[in-house]
Amino acid sequence: MCPFGTTPHVVEPQCPGAVERYVDLSGFYDRAGLQPLKSDILAATAEYQGHYKRVYRCLGAAGELRRDMTELLDTEEVRLRLAKRAAGIIGRELKSPHQGEGHARQRFLSAVTHRGAFTLWNTVEAQAERVYELADNYGLAHHLLTPILTAGLAAGHDAVACPDPMAPDRLAHVIFPGLSLAFITSTQEDPWPHRAYRRLRLDAMADGDVFRLNRPRLRFTRRVASALLEEGIAGLSQAKAAHDRLEALYNPYVDFDRVAELADQTADQVLALTDE
Repeated sequence: MCPFGTTPHVVEPQCPGAVERYVDLSGFYDRAGLQPLKSDILAATAEYQGHYKRVYRCLGAAGELRRDMTELLDTEEVRLRLAKRAAGIIGRELKSPHQGEGHARQRFLSAVTHRGAFTLWNTVEAQAERVYELADNYGLAHHLLTPILTAGLAAGHDAVACPDPMAPDRLAHVIFPGLSLAFITSTQEDPWPHRAYRRLRLDAMADGDVFRLNRPRLRFTRRVASALLEEGIAGLSQAKAAHDRLEALYNPYVDFDRVAELADQTADQVLALTDE
């Protein structure tokens, strides 16, 4: 573990010596050369940390508003409709059981970055020829994906379970690589860019009366959540620019040859442990 660095590169060991150990890179700095840059370094550090605070607040607020929309439409009737649709898909796509239970790996397929919110759709293409597109702007896909994932694992199929980056406790995508089958959430902001094997409009499964009664509230909430997301993305871009300036200040005063040498030595030590 490295006991210093720019956030979030520092990880404290939980069992130092017994399990983890420190890897000290501080000897590779030219401290004398960095001293005249102290005020610039402090200013850049404070700037990017300040941007991140605002980013977390904006994205947190956007996530809460999205959850508000979901809870508004997430009625018992809607859950029954989604469960019925999931049962039909399970019977059609996951009806050939294998020996034993499958294993699930959790991976984030979608992310919010300084370049915007996006999903690695090429990863889906690489693992699945048949893609179910779940058109969902209100966070209902989780209730369709959960029983599909459970049934697929019970039938012995390995799966990749992909959480929603704005609500990590909820599923956004599920891929069964062995079946060349994927179920992905597609939104207006981040739509599936190809023709889907099948497309399900989950928005249409919402209770019509509830939707009509709360249409103004839903429109307002979506608009504000979208604005907060865009503000968060802008903040990430500003934070990255400040962080890049900070690294540009440091880079001329770091002996990267010695860093690489230590990295190779550490890698050799780790690989030696795996051979034991």
